[in-house]
Order: sequence, then structure tokens, then C-alpha cells
Amino acid sequence: MAATVSSLSQESGAEVDYLARVRKLAPDIAAGSEQGERDRKLPDHLMDKLHEAGLFRLLLPKPFNGAELAPPQFFEVIEESARHDASTAWCLCQGNGCTMAAAYLDAPVAAKIWSDDPKAVLAWGPGPGKGVVEGEGYRVTGKWSFASGGRHATWLGAHVKIVEADGSPRVLDDGSQAERTMLIPVSETQFTDIWDVIGLLGTGSDQFDLTDHHVRHDHSIVRDVKEERRYEAPLYQFKTSNMYAIGFAATALGIARSMHEDFIELAGGKTPRLARQKLAENNVVQSEVGQSHARLGSARSFLVDEISDIWREVSSTGRITLDHRMRIRLATTFAIHHAKHVADRVYELAGATAIFKSSPLERRFRDISTVTQQVQGQRRHLETVGAYLLGQPPDESAL
Repeated sequence: MAATVSSLSQESGAEVDYLARVRKLAPDIAAGSEQGERDRKLPDHLMDKLHEAGLFRLLLPKPFNGAELAPPQFFEVIEESARHDASTAWCLCQGNGCTMAAAYLDAPVAAKIWSDDPKAVLAWGPGPGKGVVEGEGYRVTGKWSFASGGRHATWLGAHVKIVEADGSPRVLDDGSQAERTMLIPVSETQFTDIWDVIGLLGTGSDQFDLTDHHVRHDHSIVRDVKEERRYEAPLYQFKTSNMYAIGFAATALGIARSMHEDFIELAGGKTPRLARQKLAENNVVQSEVGQSHARLGSARSFLVDEISDIWREVSSTGRITLDHRMRIRLATTFAIHHAKHVADRVYELAGATAIFKSSPLERRFRDISTVTQQVQGQRRHLETVGAYLLGQPPDESAL
């Protein structure tokens, strides 16, 4: 195993206000949404601005020119991005989550991927795939889909099950088959366009495949396993899935907040057909707007309070616990579904206006409906946490 890179050797630079950077880029993010939908990837000129602002390096270790941004601040950046374009927020969340892989790589390999390329982006998605042991590496075959941001990535990650040279599966002590994530330059792979979906079109979450492709062992990792971690800092006590949950909850809340604000503006001027009063003067609408405002505020406050408290504890103790991860899962799932509830209500209240592509509600409704279909938004996570709170054996697979 390579020597560990110590975070203590890194000099602390001036704090960067990444939230302010996103707000400055808000007009560019919003303006790029239509082209992103059409091209099914973020526009090149927007990607240049996002890279220039360092927004794909928020969770990257400092030795490789990363920010190591605290989870509460990461949440704010993704939420603000989502208010202007959900696909941009999704790609930023996904790409930043992938940069956490640098903490598990030998320093020269991580430097080659990120330090040597200011526009580096790593993207990955689920398999199936296998890696057959071959010399000092693996022969990799498989297909991986939902590779969000893959169309503007420089490297791709392929999650594989490990097979020995004799064809037998490599089995771990707990009886499961060993898995690793192989990192491959995007130029060595081939994409298939499968992203024919209703929402988050700009993420370009397509499929890529490999056949008998050799990958060196030092270009592979086991994610979120402390024995494999080369770089130590409080942020990397969090699992990649923890940060995805935080970021995608932020995405849902950002979308819903914008829909809520768009509806308030619409309600002040629209008198529905066959009605005698504007939407804003309708008692039912007034009640729904009040409840929606409370739902968003309470869900956001619960999530921010939880991740802020957990971050303080992890920074102090240097470890994240099962209880911490359960709390993240509960707060993020709760936020995602309360955001979706608000989106559903304002979309319905807006009437026929909301179905036209000229309405900002239309795209945002499609986007948030796609967010809740992703694994981080599944309601079964509430069962996982509920069982844990009731003293049942914990299911850590969803954490």
C-alpha cells in the first residue's frame, strides 16, 4: 500500500466563497438550461465557467487542488445551482462525489487525473461488469449506465466484481464477492446514447462499455473502505453515498424552491378560466402556499441542522458512526419527498399554464420527478431508518 498523504502538510489558504461564485454564475447556469436539454449535456461554455470557478473540485482533497468543502457548504452550493438548473446541480453533485475517489488512490495517480488537468471530471454509474485478474491489473468487461456527466468527463469509473485468473470469484471474509472501481480515460471507452428520459436531460447519463480492457491495479479503488484510504481528512470519513444523498436532497429542495417562487409570481397575475378572482386571492391557494412554504423551510432546516451537527462531531472525533449515517439518510430522504410534495402541489395549482414548455414550472416538474426515481430518493430508506430506531438489525447497504 502506498504511503498515506497527510492533510496536515497542506497549508490553509484563504477561504473561498463557493456559494457566491454560484450566485455570480446564476445567469449563465439558467441560460444554458435550454441548450442542455436539447444537447443532453451541459453546454461547453458553461462547463468552462464551472471549471474556472472550481465547482467540480468541491470534495476533492487539497493536495490535488481541491477544496475539501464541508458538507453544509456543499449542500448550499448544490441547492443554489439547482434553483437555476437541475441538470447542472446534478452533474456538480455527481462529479464532486466521484472526486472523493482521489482519497483512495496513490498520490501520483490522483495527481495525474486531477492536478494535471484543471478540467478533470470523473463520472461513473452502475454495472454489471467484471474484472479478471491479469498480471498487475485486471481485464475489464461490462456495460455501465446512468453515468451522469459522462459526456463531459475526462475519466470514467467502472464498478466491477473481481474474478481470479482461473475464473473463480474473489471472495471476501464475509462471503461476498470482491468489488473494485476501475478508472479509465474517457478516450478509451465507447458511449451508447440511452438517455431518452423525461427529466434531467442535461445530465447526459448515458451508457459506456468495455471489452477485455486492461486496467492497472493502481488505477482502481475500493470505495469507502478505510483500509484503502491514502489521504486522511474529516471529509473522507463520509461515504460517497452520504455526500450524494446530501447533494441530491439539495437538488430537490432547490428545484422545489424555484417552483414555489415561480408559482407565487404566477398567482399574482393569473385569473383561471371560469374563475372570478386571481389565484393569489383564492383561499385554497393561500393555504397551500403557506403549507408549502412551511414544508420547504422545515425540511431544509432539519437537513441543514443534522449535517451541520454531524460535521462538527466528525471533525472533532475523526470518525463517522452508523447513527450519523442513519441521520443523514433520514434527513435527506425526508427533504427529497417534501420537496416533491411541494412541486406536485404548485404544478397542480398552476393549471394549464404549467404544461407549456414556455413555463418554468414544466421543466422543473419533469426534473424533480426524475430526482425522486433515483436510488437516493427511494422511500424504502425510511423503512431502513425506522427499523434502526426500533432496535432491529441495521441494514447498512442503503447508507
